Amino acid sequence: MTDVEGTVQRELEQDPAGPVALAPQARVPPPRPRSLRARIVQVSAIPIAAVLLAFLVGSVFILVSSLLTGRGFDLLLPWTAYTSLFFGAFGGVNPIVDTLVAAAPLILGGLAVGLGFKAGLFNIGAQGQFLIGALAAAAVGAAMATQPAPIAIVVAILAGAAGGLAYGFIPGALKAYTGAHEVVTTIMLNFIATAIIAYLVAGPLLAEGFAFARTGAIGNAALPDLPGTRNLHAGVFLALVAVPIVWWVLSRTTLGFEIRTVGANPNAARYAGMRPAATMITTLAASGMLAGLAGTVEILGVTGFINTSYGTGVGFDSISVALLGRAHPVGIMFSAILFGAMRAGAPEMQLDARIPVEIIDVLQGVILLFLAADILVRRMLRLRAARAGVDELQTVTRSYGEQVAR
Repeated sequence: MTDVEGTVQRELEQDPAGPVALAPQARVPPPRPRSLRARIVQVSAIPIAAVLLAFLVGSVFILVSSLLTGRGFDLLLPWTAYTSLFFGAFGGVNPIVDTLVAAAPLILGGLAVGLGFKAGLFNIGAQGQFLIGALAAAAVGAAMATQPAPIAIVVAILAGAAGGLAYGFIPGALKAYTGAHEVVTTIMLNFIATAIIAYLVAGPLLAEGFAFARTGAIGNAALPDLPGTRNLHAGVFLALVAVPIVWWVLSRTTLGFEIRTVGANPNAARYAGMRPAATMITTLAASGMLAGLAGTVEILGVTGFINTSYGTGVGFDSISVALLGRAHPVGIMFSAILFGAMRAGAPEMQLDARIPVEIIDVLQGVILLFLAADILVRRMLRLRAARAGVDELQTVTRSYGEQVAR
């Protein structure tokens, strides 16, 4: 045996894996964890770019519309419009209050849709769950109008949350046990919710003494305003408190881990001992509860009643909020504030720049367009793709023919 062979033999006796097997592992450096700043930039780059590009496209619409209406070409008109929009939303205490009040139901609705995204579910029925929660809160609030305020408020809030939860449970059960796609069932439930409101408000819940069909006054069940402010009701704080609660549930609890695992791979979750069917039901029920709370906040804090033709776009706007916020609770909060600011500042923009408030709908639509064109925006700005995970846009575009994991 040569000296080299003897050396190798002795090393193999000491470590059967051999020096050759160990050498490559020793040369591979451990992966460096990304900093918090890097992760925030990577996740928020596309939403921020989508908003900026949308405002740029909106400027083109404003300039073109001014020419078509005979107002003449004013290159500074978009600047005037956006400046008025900003000051109408943040130019004082009252504008900031209006922004927060407009954002409160969007925060809760966005959390509802975002929670579904985490489980790989597209809850397009936030609108119907919002309406049922609003109806329950209005009915119970009217019934508790003369009770002590703390009791009336708590009971009305619980009723609205329970109404939304029950309405979210329906598509969850249908998805889990029959494979019915949640998009189809929730769209139908949206129309059913509208019909239920029209029937109940014109019938059993009809209040006497009003010129049109509506529910009774909620009285002591109305959410109180913060002292010294105008219309800054307690529902705003309820929405803000919901953000860390949802984040904690998703990031720090067993239920949140199961929701994220089912969203990533239902079959793998089932193989690991989880129950995807039960998780889907729980997720959509919780999503419905959050949407129901959004309707509750709107009724008890703003309108005070509900009529037969009650309509709002909060439920559908919540989808845009969840997509822009990347289904993350903190991102959803900032997205909702942005959308609330645009709604709150639109009247000021219309007065100062004579730009119709419908431009806000155009901006929101263009934001969604750029969010959907994720790959195009990344190529334009030379941005890296985010790490693999549950993607909300993939959830939206998922095939209706996909089989559910039982």
